[in-house]
Amino acid sequence: MNALVYHGPKKVTVDKVPDAKMLKETDVIVRITSTNICGSDLHMYEGRTDVENGKILGHENLGQVVEVGKAVETVKKGDYVCLPFNVACGFCENCERGFTGACLTVNPGFAGGAYGFAGMGPYSGGQAELLRVPYADFNCLRLPEDAQEKENDYVMLSDIFPTGWHATRLAGFTPGDAIVIFGAGPVGLLAALSASIQGASKILVVDQHPDRLKLAEQIGAIAIDPSKGDAVEQVLALTGGKGADCGCEAVGYQCHDHHGHEVPNLTMNSLVRTVKATGGIGVIGVFIPSDPNATDKLAKQGAIAFDLGTFWSKGQKMGSGQANVKSYNRKLRELIHLGKAKPSMIVSHELPLAQAPDAYRNFDERTAGWTKVILKPGA
Repeated sequence: MNALVYHGPKKVTVDKVPDAKMLKETDVIVRITSTNICGSDLHMYEGRTDVENGKILGHENLGQVVEVGKAVETVKKGDYVCLPFNVACGFCENCERGFTGACLTVNPGFAGGAYGFAGMGPYSGGQAELLRVPYADFNCLRLPEDAQEKENDYVMLSDIFPTGWHATRLAGFTPGDAIVIFGAGPVGLLAALSASIQGASKILVVDQHPDRLKLAEQIGAIAIDPSKGDAVEQVLALTGGKGADCGCEAVGYQCHDHHGHEVPNLTMNSLVRTVKATGGIGVIGVFIPSDPNATDKLAKQGAIAFDLGTFWSKGQKMGSGQANVKSYNRKLRELIHLGKAKPSMIVSHELPLAQAPDAYRNFDERTAGWTKVILKPGA
């Protein structure tokens, strides 16, 4: 089969590799029809993780089941399914409590597994023609009869739509709240969409890329461009000086200021300043335990200089961690099915798998107009 393979920093190629095969009777094989490039993939692409050479990337996957293990009961050959990026068993202590992003079974010695991602287990990614799905009865979200018609929407259930929704939950969002979101990448945009669906009174989105801010405005958010004035001051001015009721960090450890300089603690400390006293902060952007290639001394150790004093004195709360996709994807599937949500609005490019290397380069360089890429391995 063809697959997108990592060969080192900024070196990915579409290679011929052995077909995905079932290893257990609880597996299925899925023929991938849509697979997204995620902003988190760029951390690996840039060499800012310990991902091994030869890894097949891709954790936002959707396709049709073509082979079914003997122990699989609910998933049938021919089903269209969306796969949570979390690989989970469904029966460990954490999975039973709904924390499928911290499964204790699938990646021994670590809480959590994922397809095609550094440190998240031996699982190949889905930027390929075929994908092995373990514990298929638990991990496959079966899609309704409009699966092909709304495929570009449903594939967002693999990660970024549930992740955007999770960001609002981590922040303690309630209907009527004003929310500030730092980052208008795909996750930040779908956090804004999630807040809109849940009844936000005001959505403030901070980013410096005009194409992304334009999409935020289409969702109904107020766009805040730090290059046109201090972002914190802009947010405070729009919230009567008290700050937003809650806020989301949707950038992660490689955040930059408006001059293009990497400043690892910028978004976190900006949130402390722009969220009101007693407000909540949801951290959904990726932060990792170590970043050997960082230029910042603390960041090399997975640390930042955090304004704990202001955070503490304001009595703020914080939630963090990857989304437990299974907690959200069924309900969000219904919003798509019934026409209540269209997360594909952020998609800028649909490309065959063969064009994945160029797509990675453009997405990584934040080329104007490249907001979200869906790869179509069958094209």
